[in-house]
Amino acid sequence: MFLVPALTSLKNPRINASRLAVLKRFNLNGAWWYVIIVLTLLIGYRYEVGGDWGNFLRNFEYIRYQGLSDALYEGDPGYQLLQWISVQFDWNIYGVNLISGLLFSFGLIVFCRSPPRPWLALAVAIPYLVIVVAMGYTRQGIAVGFAMLGLVALGRQSVRQFVFWVVLGATFHKSAVVLLPIAALAATRKRLWTAVWVGVVAGVAYMVLLEESVGDLYMNYVEAEMQSQGALVRLLMNAVPAVILLLGRRRFEMTLSQQRLWMWMAAISLGLLAAYSLAPASTALDRIALYMVPLQLTVFTYVPEVLGGSRRRNKLFVSGVVLYYAVVLFVWLNFATHADYWVPYQNWLFL
Repeated sequence: MFLVPALTSLKNPRINASRLAVLKRFNLNGAWWYVIIVLTLLIGYRYEVGGDWGNFLRNFEYIRYQGLSDALYEGDPGYQLLQWISVQFDWNIYGVNLISGLLFSFGLIVFCRSPPRPWLALAVAIPYLVIVVAMGYTRQGIAVGFAMLGLVALGRQSVRQFVFWVVLGATFHKSAVVLLPIAALAATRKRLWTAVWVGVVAGVAYMVLLEESVGDLYMNYVEAEMQSQGALVRLLMNAVPAVILLLGRRRFEMTLSQQRLWMWMAAISLGLLAAYSLAPASTALDRIALYMVPLQLTVFTYVPEVLGGSRRRNKLFVSGVVLYYAVVLFVWLNFATHADYWVPYQNWLFL
């Protein structure tokens, strides 16, 4: 999963600005659709992979005995609807995971096509965003996939599309609503009006999706001081590209809207790291930080040109990024506390 995009990123040159402008649409060629299909099969047909595998199975079995209205009321409505449909068609948990994998993979690949080195962006995404998040946190994986579609749209100054994708993602995992204020912060046009209507949408989303469960969320994540092992490491992984962007922002060839977006994402990433020393509940920070992971994909695809110059192939710096994430993957698979839930990888198609 990692070697294919990693080696391809070393072979493929950087996409120039004029070609990149053509690619900044949702249209994908055959090669990228093939990548989406492969990722969907790897994510969707995983067997006993991920720390919450047992919980997802129990939740799915519980849906079997519920009507549609009851199912939608008891959890994130988008994911509950997906489970209910899978029950009706007898697709089992693999139907849920397969569609979840497709939604995530489509968002990821559209996002990877936006920076100048798409294959390098995909290589950066594999160790944590794909293997850990998409295969371990199914609901939030879908939300992150939709959020990435929204971030691509916001980088093109389409606030409405950003809000649409984020709200859709929030129906699969409520935490996605935390991204909505970024629309107002990163806006380059009609900022006051944007802040007003985005605030209204955020308020409605809060009332519909969060209001009834905010007490339970606060009790479970904050009062219980829920801790996530490795949260500090993951916050630091977002902080590294944040610092690189803030210190070298003038060397990043981005549009004004893209620059504002990623500067705010960088600031939020550093804010979450600062909050870690003050907040007793690292799990809450860790879940919010998942939506900042696309910062890694963006910044590290620009790093070869930021460090080596825009008119060179910069294979040495590309190799450095690949090696860094190879080490991340190796360390996680071999030394992470919960790595046993992911290793060995098993696929239902080959059982």
